[in-house]
Amino acid sequence: MIHVSATPVLALRGVSKRFGAVQALTNVDLEIHAGEVVALVGDNGAGKSTLVKTISGVHPIDDGAIVWQGRPVRVHRPQDAQNLGVATVYQDLALCDNLDVVANLFLGSELKHGPVLDEIAMEKRAKELLDTLSIRIPSVRIPVAALSGGQRQVVAIARALVGDPKVVILDEPTAALGVEQTAQVLDLVERLRERGHAVILISHNMADVQAVADRVAVLRLGRNNGVFDVADTSHEEIIAAITGATDNAVTRRKARTSNGGDQTEVGGTDSKFTKEDAK
Repeated sequence: MIHVSATPVLALRGVSKRFGAVQALTNVDLEIHAGEVVALVGDNGAGKSTLVKTISGVHPIDDGAIVWQGRPVRVHRPQDAQNLGVATVYQDLALCDNLDVVANLFLGSELKHGPVLDEIAMEKRAKELLDTLSIRIPSVRIPVAALSGGQRQVVAIARALVGDPKVVILDEPTAALGVEQTAQVLDLVERLRERGHAVILISHNMADVQAVADRVAVLRLGRNNGVFDVADTSHEEIIAAITGATDNAVTRRKARTSNGGDQTEVGGTDSKFTKEDAK
């Protein structure tokens, strides 16, 4: 049984952000607890990336409040978020292909023995971290360029955990992966939850969302449009919240296909006939 904290690790209260005349976020609320995965979903332009960047300190908020473990905090730059315990893995991963796994994990936070890099300590720590997360890689000294897409993704996630953050933000972690690699990443997301991390998962893949998320927060046009418990919510309800209506192209297609093909459109016209008519 995974324990979810009563007090949110991170809470956004009425957060707004504008860029000139463009209002990107308006009065957005969001709560993230330790030991849970919250999926942040929405159509293109819904404000997902902007919201993540306000949490990560890339874009300071204009209005509202960011509350960390019950106390308001100011996040004006990425270092502020990192100091609190927020780690973000962006879609481009930002890995150095020419460096090995150890060098990538500790890039910018290298361990030193006096003035010299402590390669032995970093390698030992890297192996321990990867073993804890059940990440299988041929060698921690292999260049990242030689890894598969899924292995590169888990290395990027593991790097975010070097500082032992409380909140981990994953931006489209399975977007460019195959089926097996996607499963590896989703397994890792579940292990993060088991370790007590609060995880924000940004994804367009509803199958991935329903596979690992505990709750789904929907953004539409920069505003909240519902928070749903995955266990009690259907795929169609989430899609309806994303699109802003229950009657949309997705639900109409679902209704057509659920008829089992009994109704067929002919010649691009509105005329229809059933299987019974065809006999």
